[in-house]
Amino acid sequence: GEFPLLATYTEVFMKHLAGFVKAFFPLFLLGAIFGSLMSASGFAERIARQISGFLGARHAILSVVLSCAVLTYGGVSLFVVAFAVYPIAAALYRQAGIPKRLIPASLALGSFTFTMVALPGTPQIQNSIPMPYFGTTLYAAPIIGTVVGLWMAVAGTLWLQYRARKLQAAGEGYGNHADDAIAVATPERGGFSLLPWIPVLLVLSLSFVFSNYVFPSLNLDYLKDAPYQTIGPKVVGLWSLVLALAIACLFTYAISWKRRGAMTDSINAGVRGSLLAVINTASEVGYGNVIASLRAFAVVKAWILGVSTNPLISASATTAVLAGITGSASGGLSITLESLGSQYLNLAVANGINPEVLHRVTAIACSGLDALPHNGAVITTLTVCGLTH
Repeated sequence: GEFPLLATYTEVFMKHLAGFVKAFFPLFLLGAIFGSLMSASGFAERIARQISGFLGARHAILSVVLSCAVLTYGGVSLFVVAFAVYPIAAALYRQAGIPKRLIPASLALGSFTFTMVALPGTPQIQNSIPMPYFGTTLYAAPIIGTVVGLWMAVAGTLWLQYRARKLQAAGEGYGNHADDAIAVATPERGGFSLLPWIPVLLVLSLSFVFSNYVFPSLNLDYLKDAPYQTIGPKVVGLWSLVLALAIACLFTYAISWKRRGAMTDSINAGVRGSLLAVINTASEVGYGNVIASLRAFAVVKAWILGVSTNPLISASATTAVLAGITGSASGGLSITLESLGSQYLNLAVANGINPEVLHRVTAIACSGLDALPHNGAVITTLTVCGLTH
């Protein structure tokens, strides 16, 4: 009742929804297409097979975590990774006698944690969202990101291995499961093939070159003038990733020309999936801004900013809570930065904190409480594995 319904819908909700779509739709679109192409070409599965074939069933958990990590760090969608790696994980865990219920955790560790938000350069959307707000790139705060990423990977893997040993000692093995007929993939025992790795390497290398060498060498002063002054040089990080993904998509399609029928169908599926993903996240951003426009939010905002005089603590706490409430890492992060991003940036600068650190901390914070039971990625992973909460 505080604001007229239709005016709030068109001038607040839709305005911010459209703003998010304008900024991030190319990343959602190209990311989904790239993941679909990697799946249709068989490259995603071949990478996972090569890693698992090298490490073997003796290191089943590490094989699954690394397979997921390589694919997600290379730009493949989290959802595509689950479908590509699960059959291989099932074969390895069955052979090693590891309980099947640890597969979702292994997939999540490799896909939803250190390669999603911590390691510098990861092209996942959660690492891309802070860029236009803080004027950073995918490689923000590389030392912090690397240290935290390694800690996540090592600690998570050791914990899963510990749980596997405890469960096996208690007499629990892989078990009998009705869906095992679909999990027929086996690790690849043949020689190493570089071809499936090239698209992944293209995304990583090209985004680095564009963001650190190509665009910084260009004269971008024109972005300060009409009609571009609304974006400014902060878009360099986004542009770099868009170009890298586009080139990787074209390369993957070209070298898989013999499968062009399946590849075309895969592109169509990727486009449809990206539309759903970007509108879902943008709707959360629009809704968050409707809440932020209410007078009562001023009290909440003052409390949030007063949680700590250190903007890193306040920003990380806010992001984590909103990610948990929405059940979405990207949604929680987007709402936080859309509503409070400029304030956090000003506080960081006033306290002598590099915006790159703020980028990395908020990105990492969104990957904690987002993994609650209502999270879409959690539900999808469990469904792929044929398990429940």
